[in-house]
Amino acid sequence: QVQLVESGGGLVQPGGSLRLSCAASGSRFSINHMGWYRQAPGKQRELVAVSTSDGSTNYADSVKGRFVISRDNADAKNTVDLQMNSLKPEDTAVYYCKVNVNERVLLNLLVRDYWGQGTQVTVSS
Repeated sequence: QVQLVESGGGLVQPGGSLRLSCAASGSRFSINHMGWYRQAPGKQRELVAVSTSDGSTNYADSVKGRFVISRDNADAKNTVDLQMNSLKPEDTAVYYCKVNVNERVLLNLLVRDYWGQGTQVTVSS
């Protein structure tokens, strides 16, 4: 099992910044992709940004140039952060961390997705 703990959400004025953090812990796993998704009221969950195992990053068009995803897998830290700048009211949503891992379960190596509990980001004046 892999546990994800998110932090950093809150209320911010338009044009402001927030930084979200997600830490993965557990045993017998290695991380592939790490990413952030969001879900606004009445809308489907959507990809915000992802950091792949080969070091590349991808962003939703709506956040390009404003958000930066970064990860740290050194010394088993296994964290992924999302720096959000120039926030807009339309960025308001619950943000979820997701990791894709290779996990040893008994004699099997499984590929699994794990989700964080979500953190609310509200952009409002």
